[in-house]
Amino acid sequence: MERNNKGLKGFLRRIDLFLLVPSLVLAAISLSTLFSIDPIFFRQQLIVLCLALIGFLIFTRIDITLLSYSSKFIYLGIIFLLILVLIFGVEVNSSKSWFDIFGVRFQPSEAVKPFFIVVISLFLTQKIGRRLYRFIGSLLLVFPVFFLIAKQPDLGTGIIYITSSLMVIFLAGFPKRYLLLTLLGSILTIPVLFFFLADYQKQRILTFFDVTSDPTGASYNAIQSLISIGSGGFFGKGFGQGTQSLLRFLPEQHTDFIFATISEDLGFIGSVAVLCLFVFMLYRIYKIAVNSDSQFKYLVCMGVFALFFFQILFNVGMNLGLMPVIGITLPFVSYGGSSLLSSFIALGIVSNISTENKKHQSMEIG
Repeated sequence: MERNNKGLKGFLRRIDLFLLVPSLVLAAISLSTLFSIDPIFFRQQLIVLCLALIGFLIFTRIDITLLSYSSKFIYLGIIFLLILVLIFGVEVNSSKSWFDIFGVRFQPSEAVKPFFIVVISLFLTQKIGRRLYRFIGSLLLVFPVFFLIAKQPDLGTGIIYITSSLMVIFLAGFPKRYLLLTLLGSILTIPVLFFFLADYQKQRILTFFDVTSDPTGASYNAIQSLISIGSGGFFGKGFGQGTQSLLRFLPEQHTDFIFATISEDLGFIGSVAVLCLFVFMLYRIYKIAVNSDSQFKYLVCMGVFALFFFQILFNVGMNLGLMPVIGITLPFVSYGGSSLLSSFIALGIVSNISTENKKHQSMEIG
């Protein structure tokens, strides 16, 4: 019995419960919401959740330095998958972002997010060449990934890669003038990028500035989302009782607009509870980052922080009509296997670093 207790304690020591518990609560809210929408979504997401938890446990035990040794192969693998999906992928919602393997859909751009963060973090911590060359090199690492995702076209996921990567790059300690020049360059390229967007993407961005301009077309999703959130009131209508969701007025209610579905079901209280869980998780990731014993681990944690932060910011902003509808999922909550698996793997990597931090601190005390 003692051996079992020791084994359980050893197992739990490898897991940062302050990361795992809020993610599981968010996943439980997601499953309850999905069950009220369609039991099929619930069953499929539950299966993926079990696989995602296995992924989480695996990456809590894999030494992150092992990932760093194979970073070149990981990066080439990412590029290879993104090229392959453009050739052999299936089109879903006007984007060729998915592989369909025996009826199971897999979105590589979602799944490889945490691995890309590891790659760029390692590159930034290698003291090779002048700082300017490393800065330019890190931007060049991001560009092919963004370009291939934009070709699908998947603007939302591409923006997450750009914003998360830039946050990691600027936390690497480069001079502020590099930041200012990059921000200026990014602003100047926005009109050029807009020219290359698909027509429906352009329309969504334009209608953001006047949501009433096309209420039955490009503005429809945003309008229905706002109606759903407003109709939930303070306490909500209860799971499966929201009229916008029940009567299918709200599009993509299980993916991009699941926050609006939750708001209608659980009201203002439920929405705030979801956001508080995210804030707690992000704060924990930040604390792990600042306690890391190397710059590499610090940047990996802050990269994961950025992945979650920008997805939450854009998704909730989209649901509230504060940002254009660009197709970004809500981590741990939106329906989708690739997103859920990616999120738990990223969390597993951070949990691993948390364990290493504790070991390092105990060795220093000893």
